[in-house]
Amino acid sequence: MQSSLAFLVFRQLQRTLSSQTDGETRIAHILKEKFPSATSLKVVDISGGCGAMYEVHIESNEFKGKRTVQQHQLVNQALKEEIQGMHGLRIFTEVPRD
Repeated sequence: MQSSLAFLVFRQLQRTLSSQTDGETRIAHILKEKFPSATSLKVVDISGGCGAMYEVHIESNEFKGKRTVQQHQLVNQALKEEIQGMHGLRIFTEVPRD
């Protein structure tokens, strides 16, 4: 069952990436590597396409037992290099429901 879920997540990620900007694709790739158990991942350039500000929605079991600030710190750490060139980053994290 878990491999089927992973496949579905991967297929959804493929479809999402096909219509994303280069920046959105790069950030999504980094987050997928850092959070391989992510069940949902969405990256949106909210700066009108110039890459100055992004919004990240990520759902992962890796956030389980962590406070929201700790979850956001994990995402910030994963994107440390990319954040240097950004104006801002909105982060929304969740733990999958059982």
